[in-house]
Parts: sequence; structure tokens; C-alpha cells
Amino acid sequence: MKELIPEEVIERKIFLLRGQKVMLSIHLAKLYGVEIRALIQAVKRNIERFPQDFMFQLTDNEFKNLKSQIVISSWGGRRHPPYAFTEQGVAMLSSVLRSKKAIQVNIAIMRSFVKLRQFLSTHKELAHKLEELERRIEKHDAEIQGVFEAMRELMAPLEHPKRRIGFHTD
Repeated sequence: MKELIPEEVIERKIFLLRGQKVMLSIHLAKLYGVEIRALIQAVKRNIERFPQDFMFQLTDNEFKNLKSQIVISSWGGRRHPPYAFTEQGVAMLSSVLRSKKAIQVNIAIMRSFVKLRQFLSTHKELAHKLEELERRIEKHDAEIQGVFEAMRELMAPLEHPKRRIGFHTD
């Protein structure tokens, strides 16, 4: 089956906000082929399906920061900041939009979230292994430094105690 939406398009629409991976209502409406207003109305008619951990509205400051990070000026003349949907919120959207396209788009989005989670998991494993390797190297560095210090001590000229030349008075 031909891919409805390329993975890269979806992956570029996933952002990290408030410590969660989210997609914005602006982008979701476009992916689903509906007006933003229609998407938000469908959500508000079924608000009990969208608790805070599924969906939240960005603050003005968050929206301003996000726009500056993405460097996109074509967000339109929005009066209100967009809504952010977590993975669970996006999954819930297919049940309130009720179209074949919404179901297919949701499947593609869920696959992107899974792929992102797998990538982050692999990244965490690599980061952990790198930290472990750095600790080993630091330990070896300290041991090697100790060997060099011991070698320097062995190579240092021996200092003989100086004899006093002089008269003894007893």
C-alpha cells in the first residue's frame, strides 16, 4: 500500500514541549485534511476523551518560542495559541474525526511515534555505553598517570646526603 504521508513529514512535526513529544493542532489539521477550527470543535465536543496528559493548549510564550525555534512565518494570523497533542491524544483524534483518512493518517503518525521512541531508546543505550567507556578510560588514565609518576621517580637522579667538611670539636 502506498504511503499516505511520508514519515519524514510527520517526524518533522513532532516537537518536545513540557517534557513530552507532541504534535500541534495546526499541523494535525493539515495532515488530516480538515480545518483547524473543525479539528478543535471535534475535540471540544468530546473533551472527556482528552485529559491534560493527552492534550493541552500552548501558552502565548511557548507558542512564541516555538515559532522562533522553527523559524516559520506562515502560521497565519492565529488569535489563540495552538493545542498540543501527545501520542495518546493523537490516537484519540481518530475516534473523534471518524473518517477513513483520519484512521490512515493516525496509523502513519503512530508509526512515526514508535520509530522516534525506538531511535531515542537506541540513543540512550549508546549514550550509556559511551559514559561507561569514558569511566573506564578515566580509570585507566589515572592508573597510567601513576605508572608515569613511578617511572619518573625511578629515573630521577639519586641525591646523596652532603658531607660536611669541617672540624669537629669534641
